[in-house]
This record gives sequence, structure tokens and C-alpha cells, in this order.
Amino acid sequence: MAKRDSKGNPITGKGEHFTKLIRATMETPAWRALPPIAQALYPWLRLEWRGPDANNNGKLRLSVRQAAIRMGVSRDTAARAFHELQAKGFIVMTERACLGIEGAAKSPAFEITELPLPHGGGREGRKLFKDWRPGQDFPVMRAGANNPEGRNGKAKPCHENQDGTVINIMTKGKGAS
Repeated sequence: MAKRDSKGNPITGKGEHFTKLIRATMETPAWRALPPIAQALYPWLRLEWRGPDANNNGKLRLSVRQAAIRMGVSRDTAARAFHELQAKGFIVMTERACLGIEGAAKSPAFEITELPLPHGGGREGRKLFKDWRPGQDFPVMRAGANNPEGRNGKAKPCHENQDGTVINIMTKGKGAS
């Protein structure tokens, strides 16, 4: 018996996965101000969206490394593309990247402002990019250091600021009087 999806339709294997770019979005000043690499990243983020029925907007995960591999660019270039999309209002970071249990990493989660949120109730997204003006970029959330406190959550030792008495113990070696 063939496997069926949640609606009872037979699953015939992997079908084509596609996304659309809206002309009205591409004609905004914010889109025109994006560098080409950020314009190339945007469809890859849209491909992470599961559609209106299984709406996962706000929880879209695509790491900088994954984006760099998909676009054939360096990680620094992919990171700049993410920053540009945030600055122009096309995406908003909803959750920072983190190391999960046993070191399993989670990439940051994003909302595509063009698409509706699952709990929003409406059919339209916030479309922050429409409010963008030259010189008035939106705030960009930057990824923090993975382990700012040191190894395994322990603070790194800072010898110059330690309080307490320092005792030097000297021993007599051979030939010392």
C-alpha cells in the first residue's frame, strides 16, 4: 500500500519544490538597494517556507554555511547577504543561533516579512521593506560568540585581576647555598 500524506493523497516521491518572487516586491526601492548576493539569497530563504498550510514563517532556519554552499560563495559573503536582507526589512531574525544539547547546533530562525506569520491571522506579511528609505536601515541582529564565557561554560581565568596573596615558594637546588 502506498504511503499517504495528512490529506489522504498518495505520496509519489519528491516533487518539485519551487518559490515565486513577486514583481511588486522586486520593484521596491529596498530591493533595488540590495546587493546582488542578497537578492540571490532571498529565494533560498523562501524555499525554506513550507507554504500557507504548514506555515513555518518565523521559524525558517538557514545557516550562513548552508547559504554559502548553496550560492557558491564564502561564508563572509553569505553573512553580509543576511545582514543586508535584515537592514532592508526583508527578513527579521526571530531566534539567535545556539548550541543545543550535546553540542548540536541550531542556526538562527528568520521571519520573511513578505509572508504571513502562522499566528497572524491575516493573509499578508508585515512587508517592512516597503517602509525602508535610503540611509534608514532597520536594525540588524548579529550572531554572538558561540562560547563567550570560555570552555564548557566556565569563565576564562584572568590572572591580572585575581585577588589574594601570591606566595612564591623557593627551594634550594643543587649548588645553591
